[in-house]
Amino acid sequence: MAFRLLARRSAPIFRRFSTEAPVTSKNAYLAEMEAIEHHAHETTELWRKISYYVCIPAIATCSIWVYQVEKEHKDHLEHMRHENDGVMPQPPAYEYLNVRRKPYPWGPNSLFFNPEVQKNLAEEA
Repeated sequence: MAFRLLARRSAPIFRRFSTEAPVTSKNAYLAEMEAIEHHAHETTELWRKISYYVCIPAIATCSIWVYQVEKEHKDHLEHMRHENDGVMPQPPAYEYLNVRRKPYPWGPNSLFFNPEVQKNLAEEA
């Protein structure tokens, strides 16, 4: 018991509530705000680097690949036209192609009709 009494008297007296956190050298709120700001800065830099070094090269690579594929497709269509006297060959008239249960309000062709590569259904009607 004497030891407890001696320990109590030698320690500085701080009377606090039990829910109160001990105060260090800074205000706890300011320290937390600095930590949040530091984390935000690091995260921003990470996503900036990902955008510059991953996303932009990936978009450029995919764009080049798609351009080449579309160029090959266009060349193939031109070759088919050249073989058929400048006209695209007609696709087979399968009964399950271009089935319409109800007509479109704008006509028999789809909204994205392209006469260069698709069959014009208005001519059949």
